[in-house]
Amino acid sequence: MHRLELQKPDGRSLTLYGTLPLDSDIVAPSPNAGPFQPSTHLRWHPLRGEWVAYASHRQLRTFMPPGYNPLAPAVNPEHPTEVPDGNWDVAVFDNLFPALVADAVETPLLSVPTAAGVGACEVVVFSQDPAATLGTLPLEHVELLVDVWADRYERLGERADVAYVFPFENRGIEVGVTLTHPHGQIYAYPFIPPIAARELELQRAHLDRHGSGLLADMVRRELQEQLRIVYLGSHVVAFMPVCARYSYEVWIAPSRPAESFAALTRDERRDFARALKTVVRTFDALWQRPFPYVLAFHQAPTDGVAHPEAHLHAEFYPAYRMPGRLKYLAGSELGAGVFTADTVPEERVKELQAITLDDDD
Repeated sequence: MHRLELQKPDGRSLTLYGTLPLDSDIVAPSPNAGPFQPSTHLRWHPLRGEWVAYASHRQLRTFMPPGYNPLAPAVNPEHPTEVPDGNWDVAVFDNLFPALVADAVETPLLSVPTAAGVGACEVVVFSQDPAATLGTLPLEHVELLVDVWADRYERLGERADVAYVFPFENRGIEVGVTLTHPHGQIYAYPFIPPIAARELELQRAHLDRHGSGLLADMVRRELQEQLRIVYLGSHVVAFMPVCARYSYEVWIAPSRPAESFAALTRDERRDFARALKTVVRTFDALWQRPFPYVLAFHQAPTDGVAHPEAHLHAEFYPAYRMPGRLKYLAGSELGAGVFTADTVPEERVKELQAITLDDDD
């Protein structure tokens, strides 16, 4: 992997990644003419016991601009985009509309505890091709993307203001995507977010009680039952979990309890990339169109504490419930935090298992 670090005219960072050496004369563009000075802060939610990020400038973020793609390479100086023309494969830059920033200082005096919204929000442009997906990109390109996630985990995790590095992808307007160019994001939080914290708490208790990892044991049982497997590689498995809350929910995990992308070996990274490709291709083949989803990656915190309980994994949350019908979170899910599943995984997984894909690395 080759890396080139640049700075945009407005002060934001841009890092380009490639499988081949990158041109040294590439210049970082920016559609933002002024200095980058967003204001963000955190407020404590007493009843939920968690932080809420406030960033009102996000109301101004770009939304499906006609005839203009800010994630495409900049070829017209009069209409600069976020990424330059050049021989790069993956680009990462500071989000122009972040919820967290490194130099946040605002801490309003309120009736609840507040804190500066420190951290980072990065955009990860998967490819220069505006029509590409994780399923259509060559395996080597997806493997590079896994390397990029590993690199960002290490670089962001080294910062004193970052306790958890959270890569994710929102795909499809059904889940609120504002730009269709293939991309994901990385939020680097100054705290461990609630869902990850709860997962880690349960994983730690299981490890202490049984001496083995919780997710590793789940994977082992899935391999024994052979009911809900979607992809089985030498090092990585994709499966519909027995406790799936969404129809077509799929998890991807290495067979051994690797704590993060950075902890994966070269063979594991390639197998993880192949699993990602296979799952996305299977979704798209089943629906015969791009399948909307949220893809979240959970890994060990970077809070300076050892986390032997952590086990890297991906979770796909599909937007569709039934053909032509969207799955919206409603009163039980949003108000009580209790999901109501309309299908059982043992039945839904059969649809994914029935898909036959052409050989494709």
